[in-house]
Amino acid sequence: MKFICIGRNYAAHAAELNNPVPKTPLIFTKPDNAMLHDNKPLYYPDFTKDLHYEVEVLVRIDRLGKHIEPKFAHKYYKDVTVGIDFTARDIQAQLKEKGHPWEIAKGWDGSAAVGQYIPKEEAFDKDGNIQFSLTKNGEKVQDGDTKNMLTNIDNLIAYVSKFFTLKKGDVIFTGTPKGVGPVQIGDLLKGYIGDKQLLECEIR
Repeated sequence: MKFICIGRNYAAHAAELNNPVPKTPLIFTKPDNAMLHDNKPLYYPDFTKDLHYEVEVLVRIDRLGKHIEPKFAHKYYKDVTVGIDFTARDIQAQLKEKGHPWEIAKGWDGSAAVGQYIPKEEAFDKDGNIQFSLTKNGEKVQDGDTKNMLTNIDNLIAYVSKFFTLKKGDVIFTGTPKGVGPVQIGDLLKGYIGDKQLLECEIR
């Protein structure tokens, strides 16, 4: 399996980091060893002094697909959850300055925290959107709604499938809303879709 991640898919998040809003989805990847699941703790890596959380809606692909049309994209996933794209922000800033890829800032072991999956029918509200959030030590720090995505889920699947064959088990990180910020050892993060907690991660 592979993680395909979408950057700057919420305009307010791009603005908070002083980044331009992309005209097409901004894609980067994480290897499978980035997976952190079953509410396991994250051990603060020794190569960064500025580790950030970014909560996102995750879509798990459940059938093989290539060059998928947007109108058929909903048939390629059944389950969704929330996840955290942990980012070594100081390393990312250095890489961006040099025009280098981001992978070592975002693709290191344990950098993709994945929550418990639920059927997408339980996640979407009556308007076809997903409301999600993240708390840190009991305080809500991110509050997102997929209606604010620059590129929605179906169009993301279609776009990604132009470049990557999507396989069963692949996961798409669909982008983070505003409110990203640093974590410290001892912090406890909890991720939600609606009022359903699907993810917990302690920083050690």
